[in-house]
Amino acid sequence: MSTITGRARPLILALCLALSAPAAHASDNRAEVLGTWYRMILELVRHTPTQTPPVASRAFAYTALIAYEATASGSDRLQTLSGQVTALPPAPPREDGASYDEDVILNAALGLAVEVYFANTGPTGQRAKAALAKQLGALTAEGVDPDTLARSEAYGVALAEAIIAASQSDGGAVIENMGFPMTYTLGGEAQDWVPTNLIQLQQAPLLPDWGKNRPLTLPDGEACPLPPPPAYSEDPASPFYKEAMEVYEVSKSLTPEQRAIARFWSDDPMLSPTPPGHWVAIIFQIAERDQMPIEEQVNALVRLGMAVSDGFIVNWRDKYKYDLLRPITYIRRVIDPKWEPLLNTPPFPEYPSGHSTQSGAAAQVLTAALGEPFPFTDRTHEADGLLPRDFPDFWAAANEAGISRLYGGIHFRAAIEQGLSQGACVGDFVNALQTWK
Repeated sequence: MSTITGRARPLILALCLALSAPAAHASDNRAEVLGTWYRMILELVRHTPTQTPPVASRAFAYTALIAYEATASGSDRLQTLSGQVTALPPAPPREDGASYDEDVILNAALGLAVEVYFANTGPTGQRAKAALAKQLGALTAEGVDPDTLARSEAYGVALAEAIIAASQSDGGAVIENMGFPMTYTLGGEAQDWVPTNLIQLQQAPLLPDWGKNRPLTLPDGEACPLPPPPAYSEDPASPFYKEAMEVYEVSKSLTPEQRAIARFWSDDPMLSPTPPGHWVAIIFQIAERDQMPIEEQVNALVRLGMAVSDGFIVNWRDKYKYDLLRPITYIRRVIDPKWEPLLNTPPFPEYPSGHSTQSGAAAQVLTAALGEPFPFTDRTHEADGLLPRDFPDFWAAANEAGISRLYGGIHFRAAIEQGLSQGACVGDFVNALQTWK
């Protein structure tokens, strides 16, 4: 699967590339069905305004659950996650003795998942979704007798509908006003977050209630807690001041390599597939390189999806618990009023780093699923003009993603280090799930 992430490429061209499916129905075409739908998803994420990183992580999680359960329902290798994942219903039973086509089931299930979880995309995306559904529908139907086709399509839709229905009560199904609350009272203490730009919509922070969402794999919403950040202080001898000075001094002497790292992991909404989508793209690059069987692909995808989704829930919980100001606010207030960071500061509190939590969670589950060491080349942003980066293992990539936020001037070191630890904690809960029979 070629990675579709070109920043300057028009949406219509990118989505046309995503429609490049094979011309004939193979005996097992599920890997192509899966990869083609995900190519579409990665484009829709970067062109749908409501798909901010937390929202995208939820969409990736439920889409992967649907792909996994559709595959597991006909597999002698995978077992269902129902009974292990919170609120996940059992897959509907198959008719005894009846024939089913696994390609058709997976395609029907994914088609409905994409329709629901990426419903807010614009007219071009809507047309592309419809065109891909038609194309893959014809592909998977080829050579399948009408009764088996109808039964398989109905089964895939029923399986997806059950998971979608369960997801509607998790707290993240409805995004209003782009995720920014209509009313919000800012904290009044010196350490509290304040807006970091003049955009009217962003005078309130993004998704302040996201941390209250129901997680998929954690025992409750209080799992994986963090210690507080260093106490706010403007004393040059204080740990807080020293962390701010580190961000400031690093920003003044960035090497070309540090700049490249900051931009490679920036993954801004509407300009990329977002941080969770970046890790999804990595999985498919590895799947193409290693010719991963479909069961291994959906196993990696569902573990990653749940890890980053639950990671954003606990991360957002703690962001609004501690409500810490950003480096740009502190440095301009205390150190240098004219300071500019390399990257734009996101509109929500600083501690802990979302990049770090979700990257730590991703590294923890992918290391368990695929092994260590596991060298790979990340080409996610090659079409954006950014050079590929080589990593000896997933934690090397996660650590680089974390420190990229210090290079970019938008996080203090404590937020990065504690975020990575929080992500590892989330990953441990996902790793406890049993997927193989």
